[in-house]
Amino acid sequence: MVKSEIANFSEHDIGFMQRSLKLALKAQGMTSPNPMVGAVIVRNNKIVGEGFHRKPGTPHAEVIAIEEAGDKTRGASLYVNLEPCCHTDKRTPPCTEAIINSGIKQVFVAMIDPNPKVSGRGIDVLRSHGIDVRVGILEDKAKKLNEVYIKYITTKKPFVILKLATTLDGKIATHKGDSKWITGQKARILVHKIRNSVDAVMVAVGTVMADNPQLTVRLYKRKFIKNPIRVIIDPNLEIPTNYNVFNIPPPTILVTKEESLLRDSSVLLEKRKLLIERGVKFISYKGDKVDLNWLMGRLGEEGITSIMVEGGSSFSASCLNYGIVDKAIFFIAPKILGGKESITAVGGENLRDLDNAFILKNLKIKMVGGDIMVEGYIIKEF
Repeated sequence: MVKSEIANFSEHDIGFMQRSLKLALKAQGMTSPNPMVGAVIVRNNKIVGEGFHRKPGTPHAEVIAIEEAGDKTRGASLYVNLEPCCHTDKRTPPCTEAIINSGIKQVFVAMIDPNPKVSGRGIDVLRSHGIDVRVGILEDKAKKLNEVYIKYITTKKPFVILKLATTLDGKIATHKGDSKWITGQKARILVHKIRNSVDAVMVAVGTVMADNPQLTVRLYKRKFIKNPIRVIIDPNLEIPTNYNVFNIPPPTILVTKEESLLRDSSVLLEKRKLLIERGVKFISYKGDKVDLNWLMGRLGEEGITSIMVEGGSSFSASCLNYGIVDKAIFFIAPKILGGKESITAVGGENLRDLDNAFILKNLKIKMVGGDIMVEGYIIKEF
């Protein structure tokens, strides 16, 4: 298997790969289940062609860059943030074939593709045709960029982000359940930007019943907006049919007890029929409580590669305790709410001591307007 190489790359090489990563990011939220890929073709230290993969079924970044460069590809170098594909089990031809035919003589690859159908084979194909391939330039940044793709392609389960907006003392709502608005406008815009980048938003029935949210992208302005699928845990089919999640696009998936779907009730039968007509899809489970690990597998089967959890106190605790959370993002407002009846960010049972607390790594802390954003990755227990 091809491995990343320990090598010294020039400032020019790093700069061109940074351009590749920047191009790839332009399609954030649009390429699922494919990765984000950017490509830059360089000749005599000048960019002669570049491109990025826009969405599934469209040309890959390397092909777009090759077409833009034209006959300037002969003897040129290609910089791409992910190993070029070499298989035919997709809607577009292998990128390795286009690279070989273009006359490109050197390829810089940030990271090996973890897809078992590629995973070093693309690099081997290029090298077998006399192309010099160097691997590992800005590898960490490339892996960060495509963390969703890496998780999904290797586990068939979505990458899960837990988002919470809290006060300084860790409260997400007053004792009456009022939570609008804890954080400021800039933080809320950023949340909508994150929604635009994920495949699905997941909440529990309590959040929907309390707020009647739309769970759509409204505050973030972009030429192409993609509203995430709504995944709602509603064991007993409690949500009224006139609520926003059933009447405003995009589609909604209801996760419901199997016995609720099978219950012999004319009211429920009519409700299910109406929801199906509106495009609602049902995922049912046996027992009183849904196994969130099982649910992640089911949602992966639906092609959902990434989820943002925007649940309440108890649901956030469940997601953490089931171990499905990969990344946590907390928006902390400079407010102190107080009160033992105020709702804490992560509730649930008191089952953890300090030695078993959830710990975040690779922390990123920054100001978002007047609020603090803390982002980090959950250290998984093995």
